[in-house]
Amino acid sequence: MAPQQQPQTAESNIFAYIGNSYHNFTTAERKVADYVLNHSTKVQYMSISELAEECGVADATVSRFCRQLKLKGYNTFKLALAKATVAEQGVPVSVMEGQEGNIGPEDSLSELCRKIYTAQTAAIRQSMSLLRHEAVTQAVDLLWNAQRVYCMGQGGSLILSWQAAHLLSTVSSKFHFSQDSHLQATTAALLTNQDAILFFSYSGSTKEISELMSLAKKRGVKVILITRFAKSPGAAWADVVLQCGSFEGPLQLSSIPAEMAQLYVVDVLYNEFIRRDPEAARKNQELVAEALAEKHI
Repeated sequence: MAPQQQPQTAESNIFAYIGNSYHNFTTAERKVADYVLNHSTKVQYMSISELAEECGVADATVSRFCRQLKLKGYNTFKLALAKATVAEQGVPVSVMEGQEGNIGPEDSLSELCRKIYTAQTAAIRQSMSLLRHEAVTQAVDLLWNAQRVYCMGQGGSLILSWQAAHLLSTVSSKFHFSQDSHLQATTAALLTNQDAILFFSYSGSTKEISELMSLAKKRGVKVILITRFAKSPGAAWADVVLQCGSFEGPLQLSSIPAEMAQLYVVDVLYNEFIRRDPEAARKNQELVAEALAEKHI
């Protein structure tokens, strides 16, 4: 007896599934399908709002398109798309991908170093071009005038928020770090309209960011968001959006270029904050340096 074939799903082969389901799509959903089939690599790096805008449809249409494919949501759709694209190219899933070219086993160590350097410098260069000076000024105004500033994020962005809090706390005692989603919710619930949150989210599209920002807005807390996607759901909640560069695909979780792009934005905020009162910042840095000197042998 011949083995039974497993039913085809979008997660196993999204291109074939889209083709087989095409006649069931609405006119608007077909616009999404056509764009995805013709720009499969590009779509992996787009937010749901960016894809909707490119297709000339609403965000809800893209969500319905994903449900038509029997996928849980947009991120699951992008993951299936990334896997299918890699499979078509004959490249193992474990291979690192980036806008400056794949890193493969055939590359020399010199070529690997060059590609990584190119990807990271490109991420910083793109961040510089995306960063609006007026947004930086608005963000530093909020940080300067706030009584307390909590740096927050989840997953890989949590580490970045800790780094930001650590750096900024060397020039002012108002900066704090809150470490997980439960503690962040507790913290936000007790903040006031005199406080601010510096939030990190590459996608700007997690459930946690919407929940936390909704709570913060009820308390009148000002929110600064560092994200790749200026049209993400999280960006709609934020008072100020600082856009970072770098493209991170669904298979590139917490890529170094994406992290460096966000740290570049942090460094800009840090130095602009210092320029508001260089003398006070210098005195605080000296106090911190003296305290840490006792820790060294």
